[in-house]
Amino acid sequence: MLLIRDFASHDDRARCVELQEITWGLGFTEKVPAAMLLVAQKLGGVTAGAFDASGTMLGFVFGVTGLRDGKIVHWSDMLAVRREAQGQHLGEQLKEYQRQKCQALGIETIYWTFDPLVARNAHLNINRMGGRVVEFVEAMYGEGTNSPLQGDMPTDRFVIAWSVSVDDRREPLHAVPSDAALVVGEDAAEGALVDAVHVAVRVPRDITALAAADIATARRWRMATRRAFSHYLPRGYSVRGFIADASGGVYLLEQASSQKAG
Repeated sequence: MLLIRDFASHDDRARCVELQEITWGLGFTEKVPAAMLLVAQKLGGVTAGAFDASGTMLGFVFGVTGLRDGKIVHWSDMLAVRREAQGQHLGEQLKEYQRQKCQALGIETIYWTFDPLVARNAHLNINRMGGRVVEFVEAMYGEGTNSPLQGDMPTDRFVIAWSVSVDDRREPLHAVPSDAALVVGEDAAEGALVDAVHVAVRVPRDITALAAADIATARRWRMATRRAFSHYLPRGYSVRGFIADASGGVYLLEQASSQKAG
């Protein structure tokens, strides 16, 4: 039996802080304290957990509500699922609970960030949930957060926009178009930044494991993808989709003129 509910006690919030430390390490600099979890909830934020029949917190989602470009929006700041509970789509269930809470408040859009190098999150956010990449930010949370997941890797992030009331999911892409220019390939090999209708950017299968074993190669992936995203997205390209494969996956970027024509 699984129960997803708002935090209702100081104990809930304390267990959330504990799960943050389990997930990202005791030295994680972006940890959200119990007091902020409480305050955000009082101001329209979402602080909710998934609990099993014994009351163990298997995962949580935390976000704040505020103004962006003059509209009330929700920013989903943090989501974590215990390792032993992963693979059951619990993250999606927590997001759906968050969406329903936001819908009741009249919020139209939820934003959050994810690391473009984490292939499984790209597949979840873009393919399964229908999120749209609206921005690429270099070192959004600094040059490193002392997290055991990626150490001191620069924290480049995509910003995702997720519609609360409209299902924006497209048919997932299954192959890279033959006309796509590969600007980041295997082993973070960099291709020419050409002006093509479709551009492909490869990412590795498991950047966390790679960073633990070979930080220099992991950083090369970071710089190669940063070069591509910071070049194309400001020029009107958008992330059309993500093609997951055994090596990780490929982002397909599409030129704005092509989108209008289609």
